[in-house]
Amino acid sequence: MATSGEKQVMVIGADESEQSTYALEWTLDHFFAPFGPNSPFKLVIVHAKPMPSSVVGLAGPGAAEVLPIVDADLKRMAARVTDKAKGLCATKSVTDVTVEVVEGDARNVICDAVDRHHASVLVVGSHGYGAIKRAVLGSVSDYCAHHAHCSVMIVKKPKTKH
Repeated sequence: MATSGEKQVMVIGADESEQSTYALEWTLDHFFAPFGPNSPFKLVIVHAKPMPSSVVGLAGPGAAEVLPIVDADLKRMAARVTDKAKGLCATKSVTDVTVEVVEGDARNVICDAVDRHHASVLVVGSHGYGAIKRAVLGSVSDYCAHHAHCSVMIVKKPKTKH
């Protein structure tokens, strides 16, 4: 039986979206739950907390008063994301998991986590943006697919049929 030190690391990028929740659930169901405590992977869940200044996008008079309020909101959102991720892991009896919150742009935070943990697999959800929105916002999954130093699995939530 492999010890925890011998397990490969799987990093999952997590945010507040339903696509992210779906990607985590899908990964737990396919790579962790079926193996019980003998999963071949150690799981690291990473949430990128945006910098308050990147969210507010303003400077000058008034910014100093607004930033702490925005930061408190971002910290609450990070706590919700990590609590939900820990809860999902617990319901699937996945215990070999680390949850991290790192401040910065999601693209860089996730790719840095891959390097820091020497991950062999990165899992990200797909928001399913159209070409225009993706071109303007930049896709985290596209960026990670091209820049992460490991295999990248993009989990897409099935479209609901009407």
